[in-house]
Amino acid sequence: MRIVSFNANGIRSAASKGFCEWFRGHDADVLCLQETKAQEDQLADALFRPDGHHCFYRDASTRKGYSGVAIWSRREPDEVRTALGWAPFDDEGRYIEARFGRLSVVSLYMPSGSSGELRQDFKFQVMAWLRPILDGWLRSGRDYVLCGDWNIVRGELDIRNWRSNQKNSGCLPEERAWLNALCADDPADADPVAGRGWVDSYRVLRPDGEDYTWWSNRGAARANDVGWRIDYQLVTPSLRARLRGCSIAREPRFSDHAPFTVDYR
Repeated sequence: MRIVSFNANGIRSAASKGFCEWFRGHDADVLCLQETKAQEDQLADALFRPDGHHCFYRDASTRKGYSGVAIWSRREPDEVRTALGWAPFDDEGRYIEARFGRLSVVSLYMPSGSSGELRQDFKFQVMAWLRPILDGWLRSGRDYVLCGDWNIVRGELDIRNWRSNQKNSGCLPEERAWLNALCADDPADADPVAGRGWVDSYRVLRPDGEDYTWWSNRGAARANDVGWRIDYQLVTPSLRARLRGCSIAREPRFSDHAPFTVDYR
């Protein structure tokens, strides 16, 4: 099984740069998109409903052309969910889940706080509200793959300019502590009762990797590989042994993010 996670920063913009053609040749079973930046009625073109895939969108309802997530899947899901029960989050189009038997694949787009204090406060609210939901999923007995742009790095290996970003959203100590408290890269560190046990697929497959998934559009950040790893596939411990390989497609450039692919046995 091959799953791709990609923040498109505008699905129509990414499509104009060849993303849909790349995807057709990538042999993926599931694609999780974030930041579609479109309403579904603006995506009538066949590009956005490729042959052989079932396509589901969750748009922002409070602000058109903002946020938005989607899932494209070869297999038709048994169920698709698009809300977690808190309107300020749900109405921004930040969550969609496709269920296939006991497997759930989620496309999740966490808020960014980079625009200022108001949005950073909202990000902290989302983190606090989302934590018990994630804990419940971890203990549910279902297999989960949480794909998405989390807008948080985990540690020094995940960002080029570590020291200079300590006071910037996405690298704040409290953000990193929150995300790292969810994860257990070493099985011995897992504690499902405490909500610790999510497996960072990239970090397990590449323990010493220093690859990035996002680069600022300012200057020559991408050319100089001055990036951040903020796009993840976090999986339940039951899927750890099924992790086979991963890749980050830096080129061609479809967005300020790169598609992140994980192969599962």
